[in-house]
Amino acid sequence: MNVQKYLMEKQVRYEVISHNATYDAQRMSQTMHISGHHVAKTVLLRTPAGFAVAVLPATNVVDLPAAAEALTVSTAELATEQELAQHCPDCELGALPPFGSQYQMQTLVDEKLAEDDDIVFEGTTHNEAIKMKFGDFSNLEKPIFAQICVPGVTH
Repeated sequence: MNVQKYLMEKQVRYEVISHNATYDAQRMSQTMHISGHHVAKTVLLRTPAGFAVAVLPATNVVDLPAAAEALTVSTAELATEQELAQHCPDCELGALPPFGSQYQMQTLVDEKLAEDDDIVFEGTTHNEAIKMKFGDFSNLEKPIFAQICVPGVTH
């Protein structure tokens, strides 16, 4: 998906923030001098019902049992890079925007992200970030909100 085109079509205000290439959300937050608590990372999950997108603060990791419970499935696992490339072929490997609906997938969002006015996330490349109002993101995506993360290892 072309995030900028999608947001323009939906008449949603956003800002593109170019940065040096980074390959994970925590490093992106460091490069952009934004706390990792305020930067969203997107993770592809594999479940018995298909694939889903989990969106959580860059400083955290997915709590897979909690994600499975929120999706009302028995299990959830991290998808492989090959599965990510297969299901999101228009994204650079490892770059996934938080719009699962655009890939016919359910989107889960950790409740911590809803506490911020804005959401900052990687676009479809490793050298651009998108900043938009969290309310606009939520209205477009209609995600499931749940506690789906635990503190992770920071770089």
